[in-house]
Amino acid sequence: MKQIPQVDLTDFISKDSTKKQLFVSQLGAAFEEIGFVALKGHFLSPEIMENLYSEVKAFFNLPDAVKRKYEIDGGGGQRGYTSFGKEHAKDQKEGDLKEFWHFGQYEEQTPKLYPENLTVNELVGFNEIGKKTYKLLEKTAQYVLQAIALHLNLEEHYFDEYISNGNSILRAIHYPPIVEEPKNAIRAAAHGDINLITLLMGAQGKGLQVMTNQGEWIDAIAKPDELIINMGDMMSRLTNNKLKSTLHQVVNPPKEAWGSSRYSIPFFMHPIAKMPLNCLQSCVSENNPKNYEDTTAGAFLHERLIDLGLIKK
Repeated sequence: MKQIPQVDLTDFISKDSTKKQLFVSQLGAAFEEIGFVALKGHFLSPEIMENLYSEVKAFFNLPDAVKRKYEIDGGGGQRGYTSFGKEHAKDQKEGDLKEFWHFGQYEEQTPKLYPENLTVNELVGFNEIGKKTYKLLEKTAQYVLQAIALHLNLEEHYFDEYISNGNSILRAIHYPPIVEEPKNAIRAAAHGDINLITLLMGAQGKGLQVMTNQGEWIDAIAKPDELIINMGDMMSRLTNNKLKSTLHQVVNPPKEAWGSSRYSIPFFMHPIAKMPLNCLQSCVSENNPKNYEDTTAGAFLHERLIDLGLIKK
């Protein structure tokens, strides 16, 4: 497989049952074979994406002293700014060559479940476009999860109760220009995502690579009107590896392109903390015995944030 399979969400949303079933089949096959798919027909317009990238660039161009005003000590990087090199992949010592910002859940919670989103005083548009994008990607992800539920022979709305007011994150990432030979570090070391699914709009700059079942790294490049969607580790646990959380990485550019920044904006769809991640009985068999111990989304997230160096034990 030399490229990421493509599907169109409008087929799933349409009233045409044949198109809907074809979408479910194609999506399910892609997630079983490689864990990645390119999605057209989502809810982000070109204008929203252009505006978002413009505001994100403006934020990361702010002086370091200004950006660090929005870094929360002891917050595990869950909201606001995380400075360069602080996060590393699981089982890696070297920090990734990136800095990032997190937008989180906007719905009011009673009782309060999540940290508040931070407001960047210097850039009003940054806050507004972040909230708008978050909600549109959350809506897109809900439909994708409905299709996944059907592929797994679950009730179509199985995931709805678990993602309503979930702990999802919209992450704006800046990979700064490389100024010297990196010491055993790349922009993002090989890793699987923590969450259920990740939605990634076309990154501004190449670099994302996906590992195939044959152990080969291939480039994953979204067209301007596509989102790249991949499985996370929570979904792998839930489906006992029927749906694959594929290793992926962001490699350093050729030396002649070291002077360029790269920007990337993934949306990590997380469920509520109490969602059980126990392997679905339908995904356990004699040929595929249960691979994981029972846990919850909240406990698994806490464990992984420790692995990433974002919180301490």
